Amino acid sequence: MQAFLKGPSAISTKPLAAKERGAAGAAGSSGEGKRPKPIPWVEKYRPKNVDEVAFQDEVVAVLKKSLEGADLPNLLFYGPPGTGKTSTILAAARELYGPELFRQRVLELNASDERGIQVIREKVKAFAQLTASGSRSDGKVCPPFKIVILDEADSMTSAAQAALRRTMEKESKTTRFCLICNYISRIIEPLTSRCSKFRFKPLSDKIQQQRLLDVSEKEQVKISNEAVSYLVKVSEGDLRKAITFLQSATRLMGGKEITEKIVTEIAGVIPREKIDELLSVCWSASFEKLETLAKNLINEGYAVAQLVSQLHDAVVESENYSDKQKSVIVEKLAEVDKCLADGADEYLQLVSLCAVVMQQLTQNS
Repeated sequence: MQAFLKGPSAISTKPLAAKERGAAGAAGSSGEGKRPKPIPWVEKYRPKNVDEVAFQDEVVAVLKKSLEGADLPNLLFYGPPGTGKTSTILAAARELYGPELFRQRVLELNASDERGIQVIREKVKAFAQLTASGSRSDGKVCPPFKIVILDEADSMTSAAQAALRRTMEKESKTTRFCLICNYISRIIEPLTSRCSKFRFKPLSDKIQQQRLLDVSEKEQVKISNEAVSYLVKVSEGDLRKAITFLQSATRLMGGKEITEKIVTEIAGVIPREKIDELLSVCWSASFEKLETLAKNLINEGYAVAQLVSQLHDAVVESENYSDKQKSVIVEKLAEVDKCLADGADEYLQLVSLCAVVMQQLTQNS
């Protein structure tokens, strides 16, 4: 038996198996190499250079001067989500350093990273103290400083922000800091005074529509003009959200045309008929009907926070209510929004809101 196993047939099968494995591996790797990696459209169409950044003229002008050889100050970018804050500084850094030096010269930390006082003292300080050396292979001038990008800086603790002050001053010869946040009021005054502040405006509807149509054309997506307009409306100036909704709708439809109805479903927007039904029930002055409708809205999976936002627009834009009624209802909307953010029960908050709306609509009628 042993002799049979050690025979020529057994020996000859080993190299064959190895060859077969190698051939199969080579075939598999070559096939896989041709297939493009699926990546989110938000990353795929992120601006590659400063010129591609839309609607933020002041920031682009400053960064272009820096790219031409002028010194770059410490920066503070603030504004609503999805307006291009992170994309702008990353595009500028890639242009400044090129692909070879980008990893060595740029340190990016965001809210998903640990950014307490210890990290500021150790990681950021250690990176800032390194000397910026090396030159670009393409011969372009490389600036003599590194960039530390602190994304979502408004979520950093006050102690960590305070620890950053001294580092910013001490390492100013070799390092520039770029703080990015949504709310500038959450950044301590000593930090804001050390930075050049730039506010990123919500993107205009026209620019958003143009970008969405460009993405749709490149990805061969069929979408109606009404759907594009509605996509812009529900994203509220957030281009990242709009592109994500577009990709989700494309996956859902599988090559068919995207309509306004599909965008409504994808975005989690409450249909206008539901808002009108809610207001008509409040006009009826029947608490029983109101309670039933509130239960149905919760059971159908609609987010009360979304309802609060849409109800606000419906009430403010309507001409059927007096200024006094609007002011009382809007004040209650703000109160409910705060309670929901603090984790209050959705059903109770919805009933409470509707009860106030009902009181206002019926007591003066």
